[in-house]
Amino acid sequence: MALGDAAPAAAAAPAPSASPSASTSASTTASAGGTAAPFQDALGAEHAAVYGYGVVGARVADDGQRTAARTALAAHQARRDAWQRLLSGAGTTPDPAAAGYQLPFPVTDAASAGRLAAHLETRLTGVYADLVAAVPTPQRPLAADALRESALRARQWGAAPTAFPGIADTPAGTSTPTP
Repeated sequence: MALGDAAPAAAAAPAPSASPSASTSASTTASAGGTAAPFQDALGAEHAAVYGYGVVGARVADDGQRTAARTALAAHQARRDAWQRLLSGAGTTPDPAAAGYQLPFPVTDAASAGRLAAHLETRLTGVYADLVAAVPTPQRPLAADALRESALRARQWGAAPTAFPGIADTPAGTSTPTP
C-alpha cells in the first residue's frame, strides 16, 4: 500500500493526549454512532506513519532530527494503540497493519527523510480533519487533538502552513475544494 493512499496513509507533534480513559469513554459512542470506519481510517494512517517513521529514522543525519523522529514514532505508536483500544472497546476488530507500504518518493538521505516526515504528518492532518467531521460531538476532542498534533509536527518537519490543516483550499467563488 502507498503511504499517501486513503487506507494506510500517513502521520501527527507532541505525544498523543488521548488517555486510556478518554478512549474507553469514547468507545461506547463509536459503536453506537456507527463511526468505526473513520476510526479504522485513522488507525490505518497511524499504521502507515509508524512504518514511515522507521524509514525516516534510518535516514536522518543529526541528533536533533533523530530525536524528533523518535518522538514522532512514539507518538504515532501511542495514537495507533489508542485507536486499537477504542475500536476493540466498541466491539470492532481493528484492522491490522499492512506488511509494507510504498513510499511516495525515494528516501535516500536526511533531506528526503525530512520531506517524508512532513508528507506523513500532512497526510494525517487530512485523515484527522475527516475524522473530526465524521464523529459525534463526544469524540471530537480526541480527533481534534490528533489533528492539532499532526499539524504541529508537519510544520516542525518543514511543511507549508495552512489556515485549516487537513482541509483542502477552496478557490474564491467555488463551493468545493480542489484536489
